[in-house]
Amino acid sequence: MQTWRSFDDVPADLGRTVVTIGNFDGVHLGHQHVLAQTRSTADELGVETVVVVTFDPHPMAVLRPEHAPPILSSVETRARFLEQTGVDAILVIPFDRSIAGWSPEEFIDRVLVGTLHARAVVVGANFRFGNKAAGDVALLRAAGAERDFVVEGIALDGGPQVWSSTYVRQCLATGDVAGAAEALGRPFSVRGVVVKGDQRGRELGYPTANVPTPVDEAAPADGVYAGWLTRHDTGERFPAAISVGTNPTFDGDRERRVESYVLDRDDLELYGVEVEVEFVERLRGMVRFDGVEALVETMHDDVRRARTLLGQQR
Repeated sequence: MQTWRSFDDVPADLGRTVVTIGNFDGVHLGHQHVLAQTRSTADELGVETVVVVTFDPHPMAVLRPEHAPPILSSVETRARFLEQTGVDAILVIPFDRSIAGWSPEEFIDRVLVGTLHARAVVVGANFRFGNKAAGDVALLRAAGAERDFVVEGIALDGGPQVWSSTYVRQCLATGDVAGAAEALGRPFSVRGVVVKGDQRGRELGYPTANVPTPVDEAAPADGVYAGWLTRHDTGERFPAAISVGTNPTFDGDRERRVESYVLDRDDLELYGVEVEVEFVERLRGMVRFDGVEALVETMHDDVRRARTLLGQQR
């Protein structure tokens, strides 16, 4: 799969394509439905190349940064998930106020026609684009009739719940990682490099791999979870009890982070290693304990419950 970071990166000899457009933040089941339809349309039309058009940063971060949602997946993570759906190429448009000012017609002519030579465009039924979101599926369809491409607008259905990035964020905000996983079609995960922490977990008998959570990236609500930790240098995957938060028992750290205790292992050297932490089930909310003894007793119970949930035997 190719990733184009600018219009100039797109090959000059690119043939006709089938295009889908959106932020695709999280690549949830609604997105996957659109992507599957995009591939199906390409096959029906005999077009080899399926292209995803996405944006970085999120348009809201440019237009109304105070209301920008935390992102569910970086462009790199998004690309990894998109590749798994059979996409051939991704065009990442560096979104700024200049591009935000393009009219719908300018976006169509410069991106869909001039750059990608679209034969078909597949989008969600509620798709909006162009300056002040003036463009919709009806306008896109009318433009396609004049410019030799067809348009499909399809619903992002997921049963009684319409899957959306907003819905996934709502699940995470309440700690409902199981609900988020249902919408995503896989466990929600965070990815980062393990940093050295205050080593309190090691002192208490539960050494943890600490991954900071940037303020612009989504993470589950503060609490304790059962899940998995995968190290990307070796591909090893370990069951884990995971804490998200700022350690309130110790007056709280300034930095919110994800701390993973790999069950029954104290021999792993993970500093500087890139890991991915998957969340399976919430065990409890974050609590401030009166003393270390009560904290350790609860950590014992957290580990026991995580081991049971993950089907691990000691």
